Amino acid sequence: MERFLSSEANKLFPLLAAFDALAIDGTVTGAATALGVPQSSLSRRIRAAEEALGVPLVQNVGRRVELTPQGRELHERTRTLLHSLDETVRSVSRDADPEVGLVRFGFPLSLSPLSIPGLIAEFHERYPRIRLHVVQAYGEELVRQLRDGQLDLAVVIPAPEGFSTTVLGHQPIDCYVSRGHRLAGKESFSLAELADEDFIANPPSYHLRVRLDEWCAQAGFSARVPFEITEFDTIRELTAKGLGVSLLPPPESEQFGLVRIPLVEGFVRSVGLSSALDEPTVPVRRLHHFLSSRSGSLARWISPA
Repeated sequence: MERFLSSEANKLFPLLAAFDALAIDGTVTGAATALGVPQSSLSRRIRAAEEALGVPLVQNVGRRVELTPQGRELHERTRTLLHSLDETVRSVSRDADPEVGLVRFGFPLSLSPLSIPGLIAEFHERYPRIRLHVVQAYGEELVRQLRDGQLDLAVVIPAPEGFSTTVLGHQPIDCYVSRGHRLAGKESFSLAELADEDFIANPPSYHLRVRLDEWCAQAGFSARVPFEITEFDTIRELTAKGLGVSLLPPPESEQFGLVRIPLVEGFVRSVGLSSALDEPTVPVRRLHHFLSSRSGSLARWISPA
């Protein structure tokens, strides 16, 4: 069972900053000045701490204040914790600062190396003091990090459920074949015409593979997949070498030996910009607005929402 704070701790926590300042400075005047409070307020906080603990914490020695044995033990045990808490609070506040805050941002591995990095560079030019912690990962991992609070914002394909998500657009899924393939000269065709082809695709757990199997089943056949590859670029390379056909989103740069042929079914999948929180910090909102407003820069691989 989770252990909750004791009643003594609940009373003491607001008072420990005053005690810590007094223990370090040794005078009520100096400690009160450091905290920016009247001396009478600091003295009341020290007395309240003593009452909560039931032991004296300080004693007057001339013009200075010294800790009692119980006060020394308390300070020894709490000073590191207090300073660690102070640094944590400062860090959290700094990360939320609208000018110098931190945004933990993720995007899919399939989008390297041009579009998103280019937009990140433009955002940095506009907001040079906002820090970006950038993660590139598979869709499921991005969703997990959003859910666990490791990411503030992520581009996820397809747009996930359970988050505050803006749909940036839709990603067309076309057929790709080698230049020497029998279908390479066609302007378009239906998926059923690929029933006898070998497919090069992602492993079964990947979203696009799940959709491939679904689409093929709807077309009346089961996809034959002798090559299962995690990386889209490798799939494209093997497709260009004539080892099979593939259903993929548009590449971010032209690939020699590869022919794109639209399918008459017009398969697409959504592209979402998802936030981990309903009320994100100002830096997160700024990146969200920037990416949403610049979705036109992603026109090569998505169509507008």
